[in-house]
Amino acid sequence: MRAVMFREWKTFPTIEEIEVPEPGPGEVLLKVAGAGACHSDVAIFHDFEADPNQGLMSPPYVLGHENSGWVEAVGAGVTGFEVGAPYLVYGPIGCGHCRACSRGQDTYCEKPTDVGYLGVGLGRNGGMAEYMTVPVRNLIPLGDADPVAAAPLADAGLTPYHAVKMAMPRLAGGGRHALVIGLGGLGLVGVQILKSVTGAQVIATDVKPAAMARAGQFGAVTVEGGADQAEHIRELTGGRGVDAVFDFVGSSSTIALAQATVAQRGAMQIVGIAGGSTEWSFFTNPYEATLTNSYWGTIEDLYEVVDLYQAGLIVPDIERFSLDDALEAYRRLRDGELDARAVVVPHS
Repeated sequence: MRAVMFREWKTFPTIEEIEVPEPGPGEVLLKVAGAGACHSDVAIFHDFEADPNQGLMSPPYVLGHENSGWVEAVGAGVTGFEVGAPYLVYGPIGCGHCRACSRGQDTYCEKPTDVGYLGVGLGRNGGMAEYMTVPVRNLIPLGDADPVAAAPLADAGLTPYHAVKMAMPRLAGGGRHALVIGLGGLGLVGVQILKSVTGAQVIATDVKPAAMARAGQFGAVTVEGGADQAEHIRELTGGRGVDAVFDFVGSSSTIALAQATVAQRGAMQIVGIAGGSTEWSFFTNPYEATLTNSYWGTIEDLYEVVDLYQAGLIVPDIERFSLDDALEAYRRLRDGELDARAVVVPHS
């Protein structure tokens, strides 16, 4: 089968012919419906000089951690999965036994070195291929929903949803405001999630006019960048500041914007991995305002994301690519030329 292989740090991936994998005990073989291209993938092959995770992401392996597909075959001991049924893949894979894994939060597995990788497309072969293997525990049924369009939800839906859930106590009640910084794949889905599960006024900002316009279509009030950006955002809240900020960039400047706009007792959720840093002071931080980060989410969270998707409450903007054009999708993602989530469709 054809697959997008990552073989060396600081090296662009290649399309190669490899063997179709065999599902092991407790696994299924999926015929891949869609595989989302994520900025994390670009960081892996373009930004990192070496493995930042104790060898858990060391190449070679097939890229792709946002995946969906149809059951093609099952491994030993697997029952209850019909051939042809569509599923979304929960990407992180933990030990399955520690406290974090027991609550479905494999992202924070306490024994990742026992597993040997972080997840599909992150040390273990992912879904940028015609077929992939997945532990049955990591499959979320899609029913009649389109599996191709659903593929980005495995990260671009799950990650903002988990961040929103963390901040929900700050958004409960009337007169609440939420700010979304960065309107890429995650940020636009984040706007939809906030509109679906909270009553907060959603404010959104980005440097791309097209992304701002799309956020406006989803019901957000948009604010352009510039010297008065923070002031304009505070004006929309009556001067009080926003109750929760979701920074899907994570640069020093966007974190500073979060700090300049958050209200007392508000929450700043840093989701983007641009590597920014900031200073904190007791006398400048609004009282009881928290600054934290989050990574992906739980299996339970992904079930809830799929519920929203099946109800038509969140719809990822996608651009479809054939497997032959997967490297072009990654090039355009790397160079900032995509306005929608690139989804590779191997069997188009």
